[in-house]
Amino acid sequence: MFTETAPYLLLGMLIAGMIHQWLPNELIVNTLGGKQSSSIRSVVTAALIGAPLPLCSCSVIPVAMGIRRSGATKASTASFLVSTPETGVDSIGITYALMGLPMAIARPIAAIVSAIITGMTIAIWGKEEPVKPDKEKATSSCCHAKSTCGSASSETTDAKQDTPKQHWLASVKAVLSYGFDKLLVDFMKWLLVGLFFAAIVLTYVPSNWMASYGSGPLAMLVMVVISIPMYICATASTPVAVGLMLAGISPGAALVFMLTGPATNIATLMIIKHELGVRELLLYLFALISSALLAGWIVDAIFTHYDISMHLVHGSHDDMLGTIHQLSAFVLFGLMVWQGIKKLHK
Repeated sequence: MFTETAPYLLLGMLIAGMIHQWLPNELIVNTLGGKQSSSIRSVVTAALIGAPLPLCSCSVIPVAMGIRRSGATKASTASFLVSTPETGVDSIGITYALMGLPMAIARPIAAIVSAIITGMTIAIWGKEEPVKPDKEKATSSCCHAKSTCGSASSETTDAKQDTPKQHWLASVKAVLSYGFDKLLVDFMKWLLVGLFFAAIVLTYVPSNWMASYGSGPLAMLVMVVISIPMYICATASTPVAVGLMLAGISPGAALVFMLTGPATNIATLMIIKHELGVRELLLYLFALISSALLAGWIVDAIFTHYDISMHLVHGSHDDMLGTIHQLSAFVLFGLMVWQGIKKLHK
């Protein structure tokens, strides 16, 4: 599982560093921040932005943390955390291939609606707190690097002023430093704890146990219970859902699994608790589970009323243990070991 998630985590950390360093705080605050009158707009915007992104439940964690620490509200951050892992251009494609057009349409709509409901729930009942800016971004400097910048009083047309190339290299260095150093330290422990418990669930909970409960409300509740500790991306959850449907699970119950599985894994929940707070975590779970159950019930009702048939194809998801994943795992493992060495040295 560590090897399987490594490249997506590295990609998410890189994107988070780019967002943190290159996107102005004003743009993020105006788009995903604000209060009262702009809360609905920011939540909807976050849901629409996150829906097409091909980021899974692991790579979305550092990206969401970067957005939050750049000025986004708790509500818009939660909305982004729901819509992004629940669907994406890649998962929509595999949904169409394995389940057909009806589910390929229903899945992204349900994901966006559940993200908006979750974000608005936190906006109404959550407690918004100001974000403390990261020191390296808050410090005014000419090149975002302490070792090469002088004091504010020396801001003159000096011959030793940074060239565009030096400025660009320093900016790239700041991106890598934030994404692969500071951000990794913040979520590394919770990620490893989440992977550990997810591995226990996948090892000791039989896969056919979920299908043995049939369809209907009971099956949807079983999908919720079993999906919370799972660590599965939207793309990987699709063939699993197909197998469950072939075993007798209703389309609505399968949709509940595909919505709650990627967005409620233990690692994500621990990050939400750490970044947003316990109250927001409880609101997140309540709103997401409720909206997923509602979406599942609506899909079953529509499919039954209009007699929509499902053309299921029993596909399989790659084991994702190729050369790229192994190299990414070595890189991520090395970064984590390096952080551990630095902590012991301190």
